[in-house]
Amino acid sequence: MSTDYLKRILTSRVYDVAIETSLEPANLLSQRIQNTVLLKREDTQPVFSFKIRGAYNKMANLPADALKRGVIAASAGNHAQGVAMSARQLGCRAVIVMPTSTPAVKVEAVKRLGGEAVLHGDSYSDAYDFACTLQKKEKLTFVHPFDDPDVIAGQGTVAMEILHQHPGKLDAVFVPIGGGGLLAGIAAYIKQLRPDVAIIGVQTEDSDAMARSFRAGRRVHLNDVGLFSDGTAVKQVGSETFRLIHKYTDDIITVNTDELCAAIKDVFQDTRNVVEPAGALGLAGAKRYVAEHGWKNKTVIAITSGANMNFDRLRFVAERADVGEAKEAIFAVTMPEERGSFRQLCTLLGDRSVTEFNYRISDAQKAHVFVGIQINSLAEAEKLANTLRRKKFETLDLSQDDLAKSHLRYMVGGHSPLAGNEELYRFEFPERPGALMRFLDTMNPEWNISLFHYRNQGSDYGRVLIGIQVPPADKKAFKVFLSQIGYPYENESKNPAYKLFL
Repeated sequence: MSTDYLKRILTSRVYDVAIETSLEPANLLSQRIQNTVLLKREDTQPVFSFKIRGAYNKMANLPADALKRGVIAASAGNHAQGVAMSARQLGCRAVIVMPTSTPAVKVEAVKRLGGEAVLHGDSYSDAYDFACTLQKKEKLTFVHPFDDPDVIAGQGTVAMEILHQHPGKLDAVFVPIGGGGLLAGIAAYIKQLRPDVAIIGVQTEDSDAMARSFRAGRRVHLNDVGLFSDGTAVKQVGSETFRLIHKYTDDIITVNTDELCAAIKDVFQDTRNVVEPAGALGLAGAKRYVAEHGWKNKTVIAITSGANMNFDRLRFVAERADVGEAKEAIFAVTMPEERGSFRQLCTLLGDRSVTEFNYRISDAQKAHVFVGIQINSLAEAEKLANTLRRKKFETLDLSQDDLAKSHLRYMVGGHSPLAGNEELYRFEFPERPGALMRFLDTMNPEWNISLFHYRNQGSDYGRVLIGIQVPPADKKAFKVFLSQIGYPYENESKNPAYKLFL
């Protein structure tokens, strides 16, 4: 099978529609982290994603009678556009089943390329199941987004170009992972020709199916996935992609949302182009890996895999990028409610730039302050926190607390004496009409909503913070409700920041 993949990649028919993308130095970032960073610009493909390679290679290798009947795929994003464009090039019918939550801009992109967009279900899984039903009914050929040898080989042409474009010193290639098609193809090619090059996959912490599978030695199924990096939000990786990745990949690491936002900013600063969250995964992973291993003067390549970014999401990216780059620290500071305390706190913060300052009196003895500070490093944040503590200001570092970054900074207030038996949860609601009503209709009407915060961040989903008053006798029923609602959630009831500010 090894030789087979080399042959498949070398003979892949991708260049009827795909282009050989450039390998560009990220000069500003390279100078800052003291390693040479090169970006493989798959975001510049005709559909702004590498997905066109695998989709076209699969379809170009289909028998004539299969092409005549047409193809079908399930996708909410880049694969859908790759299949639609490939079908237009090959003159065949393409049906794309997409979840009803798919943003209109993506649906219209498929239609513009000549694909038939069919909206069905709340999730990719629903769309996939319906696509399988349609496939059998209409005798179409299914084009899988990742778990197919021809798709994997098409994606592997990225590696073929890399070794052609950069035959010299190369220490590592960092590749984003969803279902694993891109990493499988790249690893299978490079490891057979340049085994000295480290191949490292990158996932988000909340969508790490491949990372868990890699460690376990078997495919792991996730119950929920984070949706910020929607292009890589896969609950279970492919069987063939897992086989290849387990055999050829050196390591798989994960990054958080803030690191991803910082990497999007890095790409923009070096190229003046905006990549989507999944498109910045490789670079975010490279930065983390280089820092953790103390690398200096190494040469690394990061695949910028796509640029289908929802424009409205940029405000969220901008807000979180500085935290991901350790340029903003967020603290909860408790100060004595006495004359001069406020001034003393400001004096201790010094001439640093304050990005956020929320204050509300708590009681006669103390007050809680939510404060954001521009910093130059994590060490500076820790040093400042210790200084505040020595001066008797209780300080809690919230820089890595998602509750604080997504909600608290917009709603600092105080606890209500009416909010007895309150349970606090963060949910991810799909951004579509009826999502809130479905939540309310499923919830027991006897449970009172005591807190609610939602802020549109331009994503395909909304981050919602909800306080619900649940009597102790209803705890078991509440757990059943959480399992039935179908939205990803996080229990924040014991979060210390919640205790301080809400």
